[in-house]
Amino acid sequence: MELTLDDLIIPKHDSLLLDVLDHKHTHYTLYGGRGGAKSSFISIAIVLLITQNPQAHAAVFRKVANTLRDSVYAQISFAISLLGMDSLFKKTVSPMEITYKPTGQKILFRGLDEPEKIKSIKAPFGHFGITWFEEIDQMHGREEVRKVLQSTMRGQSGIFWNFESFNPPISVQNWANQDLLEEREARIKCMASYLDVPRKWLSDQFYEEADHLKAVNPRAYDHEYLGIATGTGGNVFESVTIRTITDDEIKAFDRNYYGMDWGWYPDPNHFSEMYFNAGRRVLYIYGEIRRTKTKNPAMSELLKERLKDRWQNIRITADSADNKSIADFRDYGFDMRGAIKGPGSVDYSMKWLASLSEIVIDDARCPHTAKEFKEYEFGRDRNGDVVSEYPDKNNHAIDSVRYALEEIWKQRGE
Repeated sequence: MELTLDDLIIPKHDSLLLDVLDHKHTHYTLYGGRGGAKSSFISIAIVLLITQNPQAHAAVFRKVANTLRDSVYAQISFAISLLGMDSLFKKTVSPMEITYKPTGQKILFRGLDEPEKIKSIKAPFGHFGITWFEEIDQMHGREEVRKVLQSTMRGQSGIFWNFESFNPPISVQNWANQDLLEEREARIKCMASYLDVPRKWLSDQFYEEADHLKAVNPRAYDHEYLGIATGTGGNVFESVTIRTITDDEIKAFDRNYYGMDWGWYPDPNHFSEMYFNAGRRVLYIYGEIRRTKTKNPAMSELLKERLKDRWQNIRITADSADNKSIADFRDYGFDMRGAIKGPGSVDYSMKWLASLSEIVIDDARCPHTAKEFKEYEFGRDRNGDVVSEYPDKNNHAIDSVRYALEEIWKQRGE
């Protein structure tokens, strides 16, 4: 059966597509919750604009270059297939670009972590009439986006479409959320969530996960699935509870997790013990060891002393940046493995941690962990505006927790 645009565009986006094709605005901001078909719409719109504007090329941007292939490149490739246009486009990954064969128009993909490639970006003919910034909240403020557009929106004879998409960060103070408040005649904004999408487009599992989160943590549900900024400041973790975790509670924990972040000085070695209640989405952190200027043999003895007869029967997930230390601990008899990490793993794991119903930390047992989780904030740009960046400082306990729970949060969608 041949698909029509009505089969590919959600009803909420019908009038928006007409607006795009008629070029009634220059800037299109699509935002909202998970499953809201933002990227799907923009991908289809870009393909249609390429076929209808023979002098226009497209440039698609994400903050990190190595996330392009499995996200926006795959999304636009999928849109081409849905539109039945595979024979009209040539797709390559080295260089990463898609070419419209009848005219030679290009769709280029670039990461903003490679600024030198942005400054020299040039269209083979015509102009870059179309840009797309995916997950724009990951950019370092409006200034970074503006500088890119100054390189792409050149040529007096050209007309331009600029698409921006993101899931609103939890903090209302994030620059992208604040940017939404600005009214601009050349911009149209559209918010959508999975509730605006035909149910058959999403899996039963998607709805089960959404319903479960709504039941156990309505605030996190509002943020993740409806796209509502529910945080009031710059703190990353707003569901932290500091209290005593009793010995009886710890005895009842049926599966514990262990993580290690490496350091020397001033950065420490940091070891964490925790338990995760998956049904309630509650994390309990009840043990830590933190040392500076401590060599591996001495650190291993500290772990053996703490873990007692358990030390050979547990799995410790450690920072894979230090393979030598991991090898040392394996030689000492520990079951230790390196965290897998991968593109986007920091962002995903931090968002997952922040979405939990509760993070319970015993500050008597884990003073350093409690301090880090309470005080850790999003990064800020040079204007002081909150950005969706996780600063790599004062986060050794946080990293050890991420490593320990990697097998859980990767199953949740990484």
